[in-house]
Amino acid sequence: MSSITLEKLRTATAPAAILDTLEQTLLEQHDFHRWFDARMIRSRRELGLPITQPTSLRDIPEAQETAWRKAYTDAAREAGFHFLQHNQLADAWAYFRTIREPQPVRDAVENLVNNSDGNPGAENDEVLNVALYEGAHPVAGITLLLKTNGTCNTVTALSQMIGQMTPAERRQAAAVMVRHLHADLLANVRRDVERRQPALKPDLSLKQLIAGREFLFAEGNYHIDVSHLHAIVGFARHLHREDPELQLAIDMSLYGQQLSDHLRYPADVPFDDYYTASEQFLQAVAGIDVDGGLGWFARKLQQEPDAPDQRLIAFVLVDLAQRCGKTPEILPLAAPHLSRMEDPNGFSFTACCVESGRLDLLEQMAVENHDILAMATVLLIKNSAQQQPAA
Repeated sequence: MSSITLEKLRTATAPAAILDTLEQTLLEQHDFHRWFDARMIRSRRELGLPITQPTSLRDIPEAQETAWRKAYTDAAREAGFHFLQHNQLADAWAYFRTIREPQPVRDAVENLVNNSDGNPGAENDEVLNVALYEGAHPVAGITLLLKTNGTCNTVTALSQMIGQMTPAERRQAAAVMVRHLHADLLANVRRDVERRQPALKPDLSLKQLIAGREFLFAEGNYHIDVSHLHAIVGFARHLHREDPELQLAIDMSLYGQQLSDHLRYPADVPFDDYYTASEQFLQAVAGIDVDGGLGWFARKLQQEPDAPDQRLIAFVLVDLAQRCGKTPEILPLAAPHLSRMEDPNGFSFTACCVESGRLDLLEQMAVENHDILAMATVLLIKNSAQQQPAA
């Protein structure tokens, strides 16, 4: 603060004038963190609170707490917008995240990503850090990472972070990755076919391009990084039936099935036959062959001798059934392997039975497992239903 401003503060005898001068000066200096402190000093003074430690949320009398929190939120929001106006994304996020209002930063991130030239630099690094690693907008972060750092780094980052994303974010990120890799794979395969068959029809799909053209895969040939293909086909399981990227992922699975054995990475059951299992799963989600896909995983379950692997297959089978509206029919097959699964943050066999209208199955498993908690749940639900007045 300049000596002129300090002198102006000294001559401003009224508290309001002092605070006006302070806030205006800090705004002119773009010192928005201290501007926020100044605004909190004003609020504390107006509420009759001590003006030291202006941003502390501790030791606020109950009578002033509501007014204080509103003042804090309003000032934080305003400080956040000041930072956004000066392209200081990380500082803005610190305020909007604190007051749980992420949308202004999400909007700013989307705008920056849409207008990014894709060149690495400090500005893009800040956007990536805030959007992806601090969670302000993971999908936009993934999009920018593809632009600036390429597929390999993006696949690695998404593999590490997808478990921390919301279901909606996983779905959107999967769509971004499927579109990106499918476009590269389609272009590469088409070029390879055109070298041998120049008069190729336009707009052929990947499925159409590889059909009957075994030469594309001869002698271990491939057209895309197979580790990227493996990962992104896995990401595609987060897509929904209405997503157009689902068909692209199915075609990528068909492509993967044609690769030489050494180019197909191993995976856990029930995706040990990775691309075939992926095709079955994705086609069922897409509604192309629901019964066929469910039957394929059901046979895997029935043929699996290992109990832990049975549990994994049963979980995938029920997940697929839920997404296809077939839970009541599939649940009895999976029940012996899942009846003791009650994760408060994940799968609950009890909730699954109740939601799918299979109280009979829940009661059966309660008897078989000598589970008095599950039995009590059944009895209470039945009792509640009996108490409901007739429609």
